[in-house]
Amino acid sequence: MEFVYILLIILGLSLFEIITSIDNAVINAEVLSTMSKKARRWFLLWGFLFAVIIVRGVLPLLLVWFANPSLGLVGAFTATLTGGEDVAKAIEESSKPLLMGGGVFLIFLFFNWLFLEPKNYGLRGEKFFHEQGAWFFAIVSVLLAIIVWYALKLGEIVAFGAVLGSTSFFIVHGFREYAKKQEKKLVSGNMSDISKIAYLEVLDSTFSIDGVIGAFAFTFSVPLILLGNGLGALVLRKLTVSNIDRIKKYAYLKNGAMYSVLILGLIMVLDAFGFHIPPWLSPLATFTIVAYFFYKSKINLKEVSIVLEEGK
Repeated sequence: MEFVYILLIILGLSLFEIITSIDNAVINAEVLSTMSKKARRWFLLWGFLFAVIIVRGVLPLLLVWFANPSLGLVGAFTATLTGGEDVAKAIEESSKPLLMGGGVFLIFLFFNWLFLEPKNYGLRGEKFFHEQGAWFFAIVSVLLAIIVWYALKLGEIVAFGAVLGSTSFFIVHGFREYAKKQEKKLVSGNMSDISKIAYLEVLDSTFSIDGVIGAFAFTFSVPLILLGNGLGALVLRKLTVSNIDRIKKYAYLKNGAMYSVLILGLIMVLDAFGFHIPPWLSPLATFTIVAYFFYKSKINLKEVSIVLEEGK
């Protein structure tokens, strides 16, 4: 039974990593198309190792250590690796600031997509919220105030976690917006392949933060996060160089990613407030939401194909 649970966690992490990084894969594919074959191979091999070991391995470890400074850096890794019940319970109880901050980050990410980002409307109401984009900052500000008010009852450090989560969101969001604007320079400019690879690694690190933070809704085990997110990153790199155009045709995958982000964010915040959340809920919710929007995308793809055939 434990093996099934671990497998479910790894597959859930992999799927979440893939769907939250599709935008990054699209940018990577466009930039890689301007690079030599040798540079592309280098990016796929050594760039992949950097993305997995440094970003998806070290960053979760640092976050666990930050939430549990008494363990020390080596102790944090050992504790998450051995996974004893007493240690796991201690980590879970002392990681409320991490859960609160991560949850707020993901919830803000969802509302940013819902109100501000261009999208294919997959559900009723999405168009309405998109047209009310001016309300985004007001809504997330009020939401943060409410969360902090109740988090103060759990302790100042937990409330600070919520504030840190919102601050991290706006910092990361700013970097992403800047990166998207720089994409045209990479594609059309005269930058060297080495410079492009360095840029793509920085961009990948920025986009992977969603997956790293969301991973704590699945587990606090750094090895499992490394394995699950690493597997997802490997699949994504393969898609980047082979089937990215096909993936782009599935219109509602981003919708599935964002609703998964919302659910995981809510799970983390509720967990921080002390509500018991079954450990299987995060992967099950991710599978269900992504499957629904994947099915919806396939239906849409068939309808588009029929229209194109009739137009010939």
